[in-house]
Order: sequence, then C-alpha cells, then structure tokens
Amino acid sequence: MRPAGEHPRPGTRVLCTAASSAPREGKEVLVQHLLVGEKDARLLVDLEKSIASGADLSDLAVEHSLCPSKENGGMLGWVRRGQMVPEFEEAAFSAPLNKVVRCKTKFGWHLVQVLSERDQCLLQDIQPEELHEKMQDPSFMEEAQLIDVREPDEVERASLPGFKVLPLRQFGTWGPVMTDEFNPQKDTYVLCHHGMRSMQVAKWLQSQGFQKIYNVAGGIHAYSVKADSSIPTY
Repeated sequence: MRPAGEHPRPGTRVLCTAASSAPREGKEVLVQHLLVGEKDARLLVDLEKSIASGADLSDLAVEHSLCPSKENGGMLGWVRRGQMVPEFEEAAFSAPLNKVVRCKTKFGWHLVQVLSERDQCLLQDIQPEELHEKMQDPSFMEEAQLIDVREPDEVERASLPGFKVLPLRQFGTWGPVMTDEFNPQKDTYVLCHHGMRSMQVAKWLQSQGFQKIYNVAGGIHAYSVKADSSIPTY
C-alpha cells in the first residue's frame, strides 16, 4: 500500500550546494530526486539550468535519472534520519523547502528537492499485557483509536471491546476515507491475529501522517495467551 494522491509541484530554484537551514530534528521530509552518474557533470549542469528555467524535477527524473524512483518522477516519499547515506541525508535535511540542491554520494550526483516536512511519526509494538492494562481505563477507551484489521469471520470467533473492524481485504473501501474517519493526531492501536497484517496497516497509517501508532505484538492470539484467557484462540 502506498500513500495516495499527487504532490504539489511548486516553482524551483537551483542551489549548487545544500543551504544551511533548521536541522529538522524529529522531522520527516517528503523527498524527490534525480540521480546521474559520477562522470555526468555536464549533464548535471544542464539539468540544473533547465530547472532554473522552469523545468520540473520530476519530469527530468523520468527522462534522465538512473534511480528506479524515476518511474514515480523521482519520488522517494517520506523519509527520516538514518534511512539514507549520510551525504544524501545532510542535503535532504538541510535544504530549504522546494529548493533543488545538489549532493554527491557513492551512487553519483543527485539533485534533491524537499517538498514538505512533518513531525516524525511514532510506530512501535505494544505488548498485550500493556494494552490490557490500558483498556481497563475508561478514558483510554474513549480517547484511543482502536482498529481491528481481521476479516469478519475471524472477529466472530474472538474480539476485543472498542475495536472498529476494518478488514484488510476491504482496504480499497476504507483506505481512501481513513483520515475522514480517524484523527491522525490521536493515539491509534492496530490489531490482527498474529501482528503481521496489523503492522502492514500501521506502516501505511504512518505514511498517511498518523502521529502515534501502536501495533499489538502477537495480535489477539498473544492477547488471549498473555493478558486475558477469556478471549478465545483460533
């Protein structure tokens, strides 16, 4: 699953090096780039001139980039520190928004553009015992967003109170309206049978800007075994 929708293409101005700016600690950035070979300095300069004249980096990436991301106009999506080689990371996290900057890595020369930034999302496992304890608090049950991504026949066999059922197989139905139904700023807990489908959805929620996502480790099976034996196993 991938984030839906197109990203804006604001006007650009080429900078030959990454300009110093806020370090963006605790942030994620939405990045697109174009990669050319180490020996293609002349092409790099020509591309910079094209961008300075109004060409769009994503269009140039489709035509010239050596990176597989060219198929998506050079779009790398939301990235955080520690996911990229150091030189690319430094450029991406210091570049002013919408400005195209140049950097060199072991892969070659990059033209990098940061389209947006946001607070870094938290995605982590929560142990069944901890979730069980939280669920004894009425205020938690009122405030938390609880999502069960199992199929209806599974939910009939075993379920936890307060969880809204959004079957993964029906993602095409509920995915497009997720941010209409749920608040990305609220703590969100995701459950499945063994914790794998829920992690898939949790990662997608992260890509959609949900700020705090908790995947129930081991799913409802582990919850039954470790936290509440009254919940049937199957």
